[in-house]
Amino acid sequence: MIEEREEAGIAARFRGFLPVAVDVETGGFNAGTDALLEIAAVVIEMTPMGELRPGANFRYHVQPFHGSRMDPASLAVNGIDPHHPLRPAMPEKEALTQLFREIRKAVRDTRCTRAVLVGHNASFDLGFLNAAVARADIKRNPFHPFSSFDTATLGGVALGQTVLSRAVTAAGLSWDAGAAHSAIYDAERTASLFCTICNRFRFMYEDAVERAPDLAAPEVPANEPENDA
Repeated sequence: MIEEREEAGIAARFRGFLPVAVDVETGGFNAGTDALLEIAAVVIEMTPMGELRPGANFRYHVQPFHGSRMDPASLAVNGIDPHHPLRPAMPEKEALTQLFREIRKAVRDTRCTRAVLVGHNASFDLGFLNAAVARADIKRNPFHPFSSFDTATLGGVALGQTVLSRAVTAAGLSWDAGAAHSAIYDAERTASLFCTICNRFRFMYEDAVERAPDLAAPEVPANEPENDA
C-alpha cells in the first residue's frame, strides 16, 4: 500500500491537494484596505522515496492598488519602498495571473486536483490572496478558498515554537535574520519547515494508511484541459 502511494506521488499524500508555501508582504494587516506589495510561492514536491522537499519558487513585486493604505510601520519592517523607480512591480491582476499559471501547471503535472496554501499564520496570507483575487476579478484561482496548512500550528505541535525564526531554528534549519521579511525568503523557510515536520511525522501517516486504506486513497481525476485564460 505505501509503495503504491509513493508511486502515485504527492497527489496521494494530501487527498489530491498540492501544498504550495506562500508569503505576502503588505502595507498593513487589513486585507481589504491595505496594499499587497509582494507575493512569493514555493511548490512542495515529493521525491521518488516519498520525502517532501521545496521545489520551484516564484516571486512577484506588486503595485499598490488604487486607494490602498500603506502603514509606514509595516513598510519599515519589510523594507519595501512601493514608489521606488527601479522596483519591478506589476499590477495585482498581472502578478496573480502569472503566479496562478505556474501553480495550475504544477497541479496538472502532479495529477493533483487543487493547490492548498501553506503559510506561517496562513490565514493572513490566504486573506490577502483572496482579497486580491476578488479585486482583480480572477475567475480561476488554483488555491482552495479556505483550507490551508499553518506552519505556526505545526511548529507549535512538533517543536514547541510558533514564531517562524524560532521554529526553523528548532527544526535544525538555517535562519538569516537579515533576509527575513523578504517574501521569497520567508516562503522558502516556511516550505522547508513544512517539509521537515511532515517528513518527521511520516511514520504516523504510514500507520494511518495501513489502518484506514480506504480513507487514504482519494480518487484523482483526469487533468483539466490546458487553458490559461
